[in-house]
Amino acid sequence: MKKVLVTTVLLIGLMGFSQRGGHFDSEQGGMKDMSPEQIAILKTKKMNLALDLSAAQQKEIQKLNLENAKERQALMLERKSVKEEEGRIRPDADERFEFQKDKLDRMIAQKGKIKQILSEEQFKKWERIHHHRRNHLKEGKRGHDSHREHGK
Repeated sequence: MKKVLVTTVLLIGLMGFSQRGGHFDSEQGGMKDMSPEQIAILKTKKMNLALDLSAAQQKEIQKLNLENAKERQALMLERKSVKEEEGRIRPDADERFEFQKDKLDRMIAQKGKIKQILSEEQFKKWERIHHHRRNHLKEGKRGHDSHREHGK
């Protein structure tokens, strides 16, 4: 009886741990040690596979991905240095607001640039993929299934 109980507890623990959402290919996981150039190449190749980009589109998307990767790296290093200088663990509410506002502004600009590069059909597909990916990442971080909440 003890063996069955111990086995059940271990299985439940493993199932919970395996659903935490730490995927290797997420930016926070496997890409954090890569250069901006490497990140841009990988993201461009993934978009090419998903959207069947032309050579000209690949070139423009890679350029855009490189700009974004360099900007994200610079912002990350800046936040890290501020954190170390001030010895704070977490930014205050105003700083978090500004960061989120700036992030959303960058996302809006990115969406506009991508819309100019892709065809209408490719852009619609990109939006579906992008929306699904963002919702999937939120589910993994929060530990619940938003599909159930939305009645899907």
